Amino acid sequence: MNNDIKIRALLKDKTTELKMIIIHPMDTGRRKNDAGEIIPAHFIELLTVKLNDIVILEAQWGTGIAKNPYLTFNLNNAKIGDKISVYWKDNLGETGFGESSIVQG
Repeated sequence: MNNDIKIRALLKDKTTELKMIIIHPMDTGRRKNDAGEIIPAHFIELLTVKLNDIVILEAQWGTGIAKNPYLTFNLNNAKIGDKISVYWKDNLGETGFGESSIVQG
């Protein structure tokens, strides 16, 4: 499992803004390298975001997502110090994990 997820969780007023970037090649399987050979598909299939070990977002992705995907969304009813965990699994069986705490924004 690699740890290539950067997460920022800022509480402003009563809303938490979550921003994350996941370092991943997200290859479609249609691109060619310099030698003209097709680069095999390599993309995130499942992304899970948890707040204090409770799933708050699950996304199924495919080849339509860009390299190093960036995801942002707002969350209500969270507080400073709550734990945000992000997990992903790709089509080659690789996994990734990142974790952060909510801070005052």
